[in-house]
Amino acid sequence: MSGLAAHAKTLRDRHQRGNPLVLPNVWDAATAGLVAEAGFPVVATSSSAVANSLGFPDGEKAPADEIFAAVRRVANAVDLPVTADVEAGYGLPADELVAAVLGAGAVGVNIEDSDHTAGGLRAAEWQAERIGRIRKAADAAGVPLVVNARVDVFVRADDPGRHGEVFADGVERAKRYRDAGADCIYPIMLADPELIAEFVRQVDFPVNVMFRPTGPTIGELGDLGVARISLATGVWRASLQAVRDLLAGLR
Repeated sequence: MSGLAAHAKTLRDRHQRGNPLVLPNVWDAATAGLVAEAGFPVVATSSSAVANSLGFPDGEKAPADEIFAAVRRVANAVDLPVTADVEAGYGLPADELVAAVLGAGAVGVNIEDSDHTAGGLRAAEWQAERIGRIRKAADAAGVPLVVNARVDVFVRADDPGRHGEVFADGVERAKRYRDAGADCIYPIMLADPELIAEFVRQVDFPVNVMFRPTGPTIGELGDLGVARISLATGVWRASLQAVRDLLAGLR
């Protein structure tokens, strides 16, 4: 586990507020290789892109073993830290989830508080306990797994204009997850610069923001104190559009 532990430390050290780690999320060995070739220091997977590439919709519809096999192919393709988007953990107990992640060669996870079985969100207390169990299992394995705890209240508030209404809940969840052992907090879909800055201020911890072409630039997000920027499905969608354009031209 020594190599994985070193990669995990490298990944954790890259989370610097104001100097964000930029992650163009990938879905297979080829795209992982391109990210490494471009000089990025870390490779991250996108659960949605991986699932779609395997023929399944997002939302824990793909078999967990196929997801982890895809992560393993990504990790085998590069000599860089890999962080895997594992949605809500596919119903696996914390120790089995950590074993699967490390077995696939990844040293970080996105873990979300959406409930893909019952719908809605997990109770914050329940999710904090799960994060604590993940941290304990990783410590027992001897790898300081980097846990990026996703806060999904802003996903549920479909209209960005409503993000202010759920902001306090998002901050409260973030603090619980932080205190339970997470390394970074991911308020996915939060896009308003003032709310991002206030979220960073109140949580006082490394924060991950999803990059949007119509939102703040990478430099501006750094100025807001963001420590990590994910492109989520951005690269996947751009690749599909490139193929679509090519096919239209051929047609």
